Amino acid sequence: MSQPETPSKDETLNPKEPKTPHIVITDREPGLPFSKGLMASQVMVTGLSPYRSYQVAEAIEDRLREQGRASVTSDEIAEITLTMIGEIAGERYAKNFVRWREVERLDVPLVILIGGTTGVGKSTIATQLAARLGIVRVVATDAIREVMRSMLSSQLMPTLHTSSFHADQALREPPGTSSDALLLGFREQTAAVAVGINALIDRAATEGTSIVIEGAHIVPGFVDLESQRDRILAVPFILGVEDEGRHLSHFATREDAVAARPAERYAAGFENIRRLQRYVKSQALSHAVPVLPNYSFDQAIAAVMDLVMERTTQRAAEIHGAVDDGADRGLLASDRPDDRSTTGPRTA
Repeated sequence: MSQPETPSKDETLNPKEPKTPHIVITDREPGLPFSKGLMASQVMVTGLSPYRSYQVAEAIEDRLREQGRASVTSDEIAEITLTMIGEIAGERYAKNFVRWREVERLDVPLVILIGGTTGVGKSTIATQLAARLGIVRVVATDAIREVMRSMLSSQLMPTLHTSSFHADQALREPPGTSSDALLLGFREQTAAVAVGINALIDRAATEGTSIVIEGAHIVPGFVDLESQRDRILAVPFILGVEDEGRHLSHFATREDAVAARPAERYAAGFENIRRLQRYVKSQALSHAVPVLPNYSFDQAIAAVMDLVMERTTQRAAEIHGAVDDGADRGLLASDRPDDRSTTGPRTA
């Protein structure tokens, strides 16, 4: 009589566990399985941090497992997602999810324009915003200026070949006694770079591709958005840092991240940088463009996400009628007594 096989040492220590079956999304080709990572990236459009978004994705998967679901549709996932966001993060983020679902139905690209003077955090906000919204194109106006420098010599266009806060040193003609040389030089530089910015916007409209454009040359009044209004959804805003000490501290952070940006250079031109901030803010106010403070990253990104949602919801309402903010889904504030979203942007 044969003896039963004795399990090996490896099998005893590491018994094979049955694999958890995938939950298949049935209305996606070719039966794509549910992914917590992909789900978290979709939840981030609400303004939640990556960590909190992954918590929501885990809760969604747990709910599907509890229901014994082997398959699910995209609409069913959306309903569960809405519920989980409301329970975990509150009504504010649930509303943003509903809004973004409406935005996805719009057949126009999203063009986000982030302006502000040197050192206010435009690049950081731009990259994080693009990641959360799933936008793959992020362009800095300094890159546009660099391309234009290669085509236009310093003799032909001297202001292109200097920093924005040193533009007064590159004027081809001396300003009048009542003129501000810095603003004249900056306006000349901005007008030149705006040609490239407008070309990028036109290409985004033609290709139907969303884009984030950031830089000191995003100045209200210089970029033509009105002619593209029916072809794009534009969300322009200006970042600012009111506190001088906090603003100055940003340059030390930049130096740590990029050695080619010594803090001393920016400190030497700090007075001009602050003057340009006042000018850009005045342009924003005269053209009804929002100015958002950047005191902390979490609060700034939350405010930016709220602005994007507000503008996209307005556009969706223009095209499709009023957007349901979630009241008929049981997400009224009275239904969520623990909601903490009424005090403005908070850390996600």
